[in-house]
Order: sequence, then C-alpha cells, then structure tokens
Amino acid sequence: MASFGMILPELPGYLSQMGASHLIGYIVGLFTLGALVSRFFSGKIADKAGRRVVMIIGTSVTAIAGFCYVLLGYISGLEFFAIESGMIAVWVFLGLRFFHGLSTGFRPAGSSALLTDIVPVDRRGEALGFLGVAGNAGMAGGPAIGSFLAVEWGYDAMFIASSILGIASLLITLKLPETLPNSRAIEWRDLNVFRGKNFEKAAWPAAISLLPVALAFGVFLTITPNFVEGLGYKYKGLFNTIIVVASISMRFVAGKASDKYGRKPVLAIGGILLFLGMGILSYSTTKLAAAFGGIVYGLSIGINMPTIFAWTADLAPKGKIALAIGTTLVALEIGIGLGAFVSGSLFSSDENWLPILYRFCAFTGLLMSIVIFFNRKNPDSSIN
Repeated sequence: MASFGMILPELPGYLSQMGASHLIGYIVGLFTLGALVSRFFSGKIADKAGRRVVMIIGTSVTAIAGFCYVLLGYISGLEFFAIESGMIAVWVFLGLRFFHGLSTGFRPAGSSALLTDIVPVDRRGEALGFLGVAGNAGMAGGPAIGSFLAVEWGYDAMFIASSILGIASLLITLKLPETLPNSRAIEWRDLNVFRGKNFEKAAWPAAISLLPVALAFGVFLTITPNFVEGLGYKYKGLFNTIIVVASISMRFVAGKASDKYGRKPVLAIGGILLFLGMGILSYSTTKLAAAFGGIVYGLSIGINMPTIFAWTADLAPKGKIALAIGTTLVALEIGIGLGAFVSGSLFSSDENWLPILYRFCAFTGLLMSIVIFFNRKNPDSSIN
C-alpha cells in the first residue's frame, strides 16, 4: 500500500509537467481500469491455484512499475519522444498507469481470502479490520514520504523508493504458506473470462453498498491534491496521511463492532460519516477546516471498508470466498474509476466543480446510509 500510495499525490503535478494536466482523471481512472480487468480472473485463480500465487503476481507488478516510471522519464528526453510536445511520452505514462493497476487487481483478492482461511468466522470483521490497519499504515506513511522525496530529490527518487518497497513486499510474500487446500498450478482456462464463473452473485448486496464509498474515494484521489495545494500544503501527501491515520484509528474498533452488532447497522453509521466528511470538505477554505473534514472522511473509510469485506465473506458460498471478494472489488474499481474520470474531466475544465463534486459524494453517502438502515432487518444468505 505504501508503494503505490506514495506516488499518488504527486502524479497530477508530474502529468502537468508533461503538458497534460487536462488528463488528470486518467491517473486514477486507468489504474482502476487495470485493476478491474484483472478482477475478471484473479478471484477465480485464487480459488483454484491458491491465494499465494495471486498475491505474488500483484506484488511483482508493484515492484516493476516504479522502475518503469523512471525509464519513461529517461526516454521522454530523447528526440523521438519530443514529437508533438511529448504526447507520446504522455500516452506511455497512461499505459503504465493501466499496468500498475493490475497490482491491486490481484494482491487484495489473495490477501483477503488468505486471511479468511485462517481466522474464525465470528472474528472476520475484526481480522479484516486489522488487515486494513496494516494497509492503511502504509497509506499513511507512503504519501508523506513520497511527497518529501519528490519535492526534495525529484520524481525519480520517489519512483525508485516505490519499487524498493514493492520488492520488499514480494520477498515477504514468498515466505507465506499456501492456505488453500488442494491448490494447483495456474492453467490457461483460468485466464478465459468466458469459461466458468467470474463473479459471485451472492456478494451483490455488499458490492452495491461499496459503490458510494468507492465513488467518493475516486473523486478524493483525483481532485484533492490540487485542492490542498491551493490551501497551502507544500507536501500534498501529508493531507492523505491525516485521512489514513483517522481511518486506522477507526479500524481498530469498527471490525469488532460489526462482528458484535451486525454489518448493516455499522455501515449505516459509516454512510453518515461519509456524508459529513465530504460535506465539510466542500465548504472548507482553510487548512484547519479541510483537516477536520478529512478526519471525518477518514473515519468513514475506517468503518466502511472492513465491514463491507467482512459482509462479503459472510455472503460467500463455501469455497467461493475469493471469488466473492473479487466481485466486491470489481465494484470498488468501478466506483473509483467512475469517480476519477468524471471528477477529473469536470475539474480540469472548470475548478468551480470542486465543491459540487464533494457534495455529490456526500449525498451518495447519505443515500447509502438511509437504504441500509431501512433494510437492516432483511435476512441475507447464511454464512458459508
């Protein structure tokens, strides 16, 4: 998480230096598109070939991607790539964003399924909450470190650090045991999206509930770096750190609360916090106000993410947990990608869209909370 998170706040500025600030929405949008494409078979592979191999594939992409950005910076200075104001280099950069997105299409499906294999059913929410704490710890430190490296030593230093963290994660992953019984090698048929199930329909309630959360996250990732820069943040990643620290603090209790009180009541609270956080950000004109809104928004992420994925695991039929998680992750990528593309396009044409975009996300959070609250007593499929 630190590896890919550390470069996100600085990529809008990097793209602007290439003369393509109007393509800001593609930074996150193509990343999520890459993740979405890989979701069509990552869950299937995890349920057949094992959790570990899926994690290794995703982590390998992360380890490679940072060095590819550095290479792009080198070849973009060559005469051939200077044609048409460097637009060839821009399209190569956007292609790298798609490739980098494959990492999150594989790694989370494997790691979440591995965790559900080894923890008791009645502690899934708590366990997934702690998994989120680990990921968010990386997302807390990563953006701050990445911004510092980019400002003080340049973009290449940031990209190299990203790959080094990816390599470290890969070495750790290689030491993990396989938790899927009777796992086999990957076969060509696993990559055929037209053969077998690519999604688990039992997971749809959790997947749909994730859409407003993901949409808001896509908007946040796309327009917030410019927003906080306008407020006077020198190291833009520090604002991301505020949100992630708030998310981590909530994850310590949210997962356990969803185990005790149920997924839906806890998600209703998460939706209200999403409404409040995005609403406050839309009216913020100072660093303090934005930080307060960011904290509230971070708390909503800390509630919603572990609860939704624990709910997904609850809904999954026996032996289909990875496929179900992959299905919910598809909703995550659709929401993030849609939020990124739309907000980036609108914001690049007129910066006055910024508060409107935040308020729209606030409305979706409120709607999510209302729908879940009034359906909280409706029975779902039995646990595995």
